[in-house]
Amino acid sequence: MPFAFEKLLVYQKAVDFSDRICELSGNFPRGFYFLTDQINRAALSISTNIAEGNGRFTTPDKRNFFGIARGSVQECVPLLELARRRGFVQQAEHDALKGNLEEISRMLSGLIISLEKRRS
Repeated sequence: MPFAFEKLLVYQKAVDFSDRICELSGNFPRGFYFLTDQINRAALSISTNIAEGNGRFTTPDKRNFFGIARGSVQECVPLLELARRRGFVQQAEHDALKGNLEEISRMLSGLIISLEKRRS
């Protein structure tokens, strides 16, 4: 039986994004471990904070973790841009991944807003 957060489309998209980043960053050249590590951590943080937030009992706790997940989305943007500038990610792939981040960010914002509406 799946956990409730596993049914969330935003969680599924976040895991897909992280998986793609893992695959791409595995091909980054030696000497760029700092970038590989940071982009993988930021990407993974999106889905893990969604999961952790969903497991919290109070609305403020949930909102906090969903907000952290949204911050991790923002963190991925400059890391992805640096990877593109260094030629580790092609422009088309960069654009697709950035589009994924924009979608995940909107979905997280909607999740946070829905929590606030339920609270009032």
